[in-house]
Amino acid sequence: MGSFSLLSWPMWPLIVASVVGFAIVLERAVALRRRRINPPGLLESVLSALRSGESPNTLAVKLMTHSPLGRVLAAGLRNYAAPREVMKEAIEDEGRVVAHELERYLTTLGTIAVISPLLGLFGTIVGMIEIFASQGATANPQQLAHGISVALYTTGFGLIIAIPATIFWRHYRAYVDDLILEMEQAAVRLIEVAHGERVDG
Repeated sequence: MGSFSLLSWPMWPLIVASVVGFAIVLERAVALRRRRINPPGLLESVLSALRSGESPNTLAVKLMTHSPLGRVLAAGLRNYAAPREVMKEAIEDEGRVVAHELERYLTTLGTIAVISPLLGLFGTIVGMIEIFASQGATANPQQLAHGISVALYTTGFGLIIAIPATIFWRHYRAYVDDLILEMEQAAVRLIEVAHGERVDG
């Protein structure tokens, strides 16, 4: 067997994981912009339009393609004259769909954070096996030390991938939870206004 190198096959899964993880971080940074998900002032605009006499169904059609928050509010507006529980259930159903879309790729990012150190350790073990096998009976201590240090690069590379992946995964999870909470608060306010439990002037 040849000596282990930085570009031996155990490194390739780590390289792929790093590229995928980086792409997910960038994609989520763009997709989860707060102004895109929960545009400020949207609920107030909806309530103002309702007070001015605009039809809830007309508003619902406009909001369906506006934003994720718009879709949640549209589900409520389509059932604006229905009983409170029916309106609430429609909002919750749409909310679950929106929440699933907001969490897209986060499971993959979390998986990368978990498996990267394991892939790095696996690469180190494979590398050390190859190094010891290539040394034979006449082991050169300097070559052996160098080979082991090179093999350990996979563990280091795995940690370099795992640490930021874990940080971004936890950040995006908390951020998505925050966005969903804002949607829930807006939906509750719409329900209360629709059923006369709250008057927004």
